[in-house]
Amino acid sequence: MPGRRRHRRPGFTASPTGVLLVFIGIVLAIFALSYYLGYWSPDPSKAISPDGSKGLGQGATLEEQTPPFSPPPTKGSSPGSSPMPRSAPSEPEQTGEPSSVPRDPEAVATVASESLPNPPPGRGVRVALVIDDLGRSLQDLKTLGSLGIDLTYAVLPFESRTPEVVAELRRRREEILCHLPMEPSNGANPGPGALRGSMSDEDLIAGTRKALAAVPGSVGVNNHMGSGLTTDILRMTAIVEVLKERRLFFLDSRTSAQSVGYKAAVEAGIPAAERQVFLDGDPAPEVIREQFRRTLEIARRRGAAVAIGHPYPETLAVLGEEVPRALQLGYDFVPVSFLLDRSGDLEE
Repeated sequence: MPGRRRHRRPGFTASPTGVLLVFIGIVLAIFALSYYLGYWSPDPSKAISPDGSKGLGQGATLEEQTPPFSPPPTKGSSPGSSPMPRSAPSEPEQTGEPSSVPRDPEAVATVASESLPNPPPGRGVRVALVIDDLGRSLQDLKTLGSLGIDLTYAVLPFESRTPEVVAELRRRREEILCHLPMEPSNGANPGPGALRGSMSDEDLIAGTRKALAAVPGSVGVNNHMGSGLTTDILRMTAIVEVLKERRLFFLDSRTSAQSVGYKAAVEAGIPAAERQVFLDGDPAPEVIREQFRRTLEIARRRGAAVAIGHPYPETLAVLGEEVPRALQLGYDFVPVSFLLDRSGDLEE
């Protein structure tokens, strides 16, 4: 504008020493901020990627090394909802039965040497909790139903109260698996009706069909024990052929790191999934709590995770404490049928 005097600011001449000090200060500030936010850590196993997921060091556990999901929801269902309508659970009768069940010798817990922090928020992250070894008590169903979330119930086919347990679960329209007993590698007793490697294919097929008939309403199968049989691809192929003809899915409990159950199911063209975490191989409540939080961490990193637990008093108590906290953080508990790999599913 004419007549308006423009004022020039005095210039600034920086010395080389001053520039160097400013540069060093900026670099230190960047490292300090990165360390505070967790993007850099002297321990690579604790590093956090920009998406917030925890990096795996060389000490990653077996359950953290399983492949990620590609999980479309069950046909006709929407993510985050049950694959079938649910009715309000009723209270099963008081049975006076013992409050504990035999420990599964193959439910091995793999726990990190250092504790995880409190779980971070998990909006939209899906977790499937499968409860194994049901069929001995109705009281377990009452406690599990009080959690108020979708669970998957794996029922042993030939236990003392299997028919009553199955009838109650069907009445409540819960998701049921036939928890198929299979031969372990450690000589433990898998219970009545177990499938063994010494059986012919015909006997394996007949045994699988008999077990399925004892758990009517099953939508899938997972193995009870089975660290011996599930490593035999020929035997597992015979078993999954029965599931294929019944249009059922297979959940590999992964009681052996060499299990080929998942592989056999996918190759047969049926939906399948794998277990990532055993909650209660170690019965100590603090370990079960750690395993539950590890499940949330794996699910948050991958988008979904499958954990298997048992109706042990310690497990039920920890779930009663931890599930409400996880719900408040936004984690979504879904039936395991929501997390199936259908990459080998046959065309309809």
